[in-house]
Amino acid sequence: MSNSKKAYIAGGCFWGMEDLFRVLPGVLDTEVGYIGGQNDHPTYRNHPGHAEGLEITYDPSKISFKELLDFFFRIHDPSTVDRQGNDIGSSYRSAIFIQNEEERKTAEEIIKIVDASGRWPGKVVTTLEPYSTFWPAEPEHQDYLVKRPNGYTCHFERFGTFLTA
Repeated sequence: MSNSKKAYIAGGCFWGMEDLFRVLPGVLDTEVGYIGGQNDHPTYRNHPGHAEGLEITYDPSKISFKELLDFFFRIHDPSTVDRQGNDIGSSYRSAIFIQNEEERKTAEEIIKIVDASGRWPGKVVTTLEPYSTFWPAEPEHQDYLVKRPNGYTCHFERFGTFLTA
């Protein structure tokens, strides 16, 4: 995994995001956790300002950051502020946690593509936030939908790719 990279996103409940990303070709590992908030060592019951996020470890020779974001925008509604499905609040915001200028440019580019597609009911409200410490969630939240196949999720692939061949 020496050539692997990490990406950090949030798009609602982390269980559903992880369940879909973990099986993508080129994704080596996923971990759910908290990012972008106010306290150190957040927990499920105490994570003020943190989003329920996902750390994706991927092989950039098999899947690009742009392709990860394309999938991200197909599996959650990026046009709702602080909401996905029944989950409401800033923990469920749509966000990309930017690690460098290249990621920022890629995110801005894909957001323009998604907006121009007109597939969502409104414009993308996904925030581009600077990367901050990613705090892994408690063990019971990791691979939650693998452990509980009938558990709650509001994530599913809604569209084909936004990217052209």
